[in-house]
Amino acid sequence: MHVTDYAIAKDIQNRLIVREVDETRQRQLWRWMAVALVLVVIAVITAWQHVELIRYGYRLEQMQQERAAEEDVARHLRLEIEKLQAPGRIEELAVGRLHMVAPQRDSIVVIERVVPAEPPSSSIVASR
Repeated sequence: MHVTDYAIAKDIQNRLIVREVDETRQRQLWRWMAVALVLVVIAVITAWQHVELIRYGYRLEQMQQERAAEEDVARHLRLEIEKLQAPGRIEELAVGRLHMVAPQRDSIVVIERVVPAEPPSSSIVASR
């Protein structure tokens, strides 16, 4: 053997070699991908629900503040109505603006309530 025999490396062409697809490994890979996809979908749905819950919490707080403001306005309006309906104020406006006067005792006329007549007997009333 010569020294030159070992120094020359043989050039092997691997381009022509085709690897066989491992079906078991391929199925396992797809299974793991499906499991990962399910986990990602669950995580996204959970995060979405959490964000919606927070958003509804803020909306509820805003609506409660609006309700409190509306109740305050309603209370002020009821107070204003009570002020406007006060008998003393009405009398003051009647005398001051409309120049009305309070009636004298002798000018007051009391109208008595009329009692309705009794209904006629059943022989007069026609029936259907």
